[in-house]
Amino acid sequence: MVGLARVGPGTDTPDPLSAAIEVEGLAKSFGPTRAVDGVSFRVAPGEVFAFLGPNGAGKSTTISMLCTLATPSVGSARIDGYDVVTEPNRVRRRIGLVFQEQTLDDQLTAEENLRFHAVLYGVPRAERRARIARVLDLVKLADRADDLVSTFSGGMARRLEIARGMLHTPAVLFLDEPTIGLDPQTRALMWDDVSTMRAEEGVTVFLTTHYMDEAEIADRIAIIDHGVIVASGTPEQLKAVIGADTVDLHTGDDDAARTRLQEAGEHVERVAEGVRVFTADGEGRVPRLLELVGGGVTSVHVHRPTLEDVFLHYTGREIREGEAPPLTGRVRAMRAHRR
Repeated sequence: MVGLARVGPGTDTPDPLSAAIEVEGLAKSFGPTRAVDGVSFRVAPGEVFAFLGPNGAGKSTTISMLCTLATPSVGSARIDGYDVVTEPNRVRRRIGLVFQEQTLDDQLTAEENLRFHAVLYGVPRAERRARIARVLDLVKLADRADDLVSTFSGGMARRLEIARGMLHTPAVLFLDEPTIGLDPQTRALMWDDVSTMRAEEGVTVFLTTHYMDEAEIADRIAIIDHGVIVASGTPEQLKAVIGADTVDLHTGDDDAARTRLQEAGEHVERVAEGVRVFTADGEGRVPRLLELVGGGVTSVHVHRPTLEDVFLHYTGREIREGEAPPLTGRVRAMRAHRR
């Protein structure tokens, strides 16, 4: 399979020791409103990094600054070693963009959409055919290359946009709420495509989402709320903050059950309907807990910490699955970027 080397007008070589993304004290104000309030983070080359947060948290504003679509009010950011403010053209040659709104021309075929993008990004004429075939193969759309985009499902169009974002082999692929409106099966297929691209092309992936399962695929997650990063780490590190698994036992005599468990050295507390045991391995400990209680158990529920628990721990409210960032102005910004 043909490999892709980074190309573009005026291609130059960045510092190989640079992080894929370096952000320091980045902030953006709109009048008196501080949409992003001094965020700092670093993303290693080849890493999948997720911004997890609800609508209005500052995710899309951050990604707009990193993609040179908005100018920071304060702070700095570098992509593949280049400054987003002082070297925007170099940054643009090194990024791929997939926003939640579709920006394909549905009256062109998949191949024509990609060829147009290749011309815009200065992909050498001699390499275009191989590059287009490569990215279509990566997203499993090679057999639909000559079909009009108007005949594509929403999921197929989204995968084509990811292929377009990878066509000029960027250092960083930005995905801003890319799966809103897609069914779970299509979302899973799309993330399979992204994982394949990451493995085969070594691209760094920066995604924003309010879906817990999408954040789980990331190597590291930053939880952002009210423009501030409130926690960051691997999924397992973040869950570890919450602590142990819990096992809820409902019995015929909850007070007696609590006494027996405490006498056996278990960390237990009385809850509204039953007793709650805190333990490092909830599922593995259930047989022993039932033995200690000695019968009369009517129900058992094991709960392991989740990213939603982590979010609630740091922000005090749930991420609302039905919310989506507003589209107003994003299409205009994308068109400006294309110009």
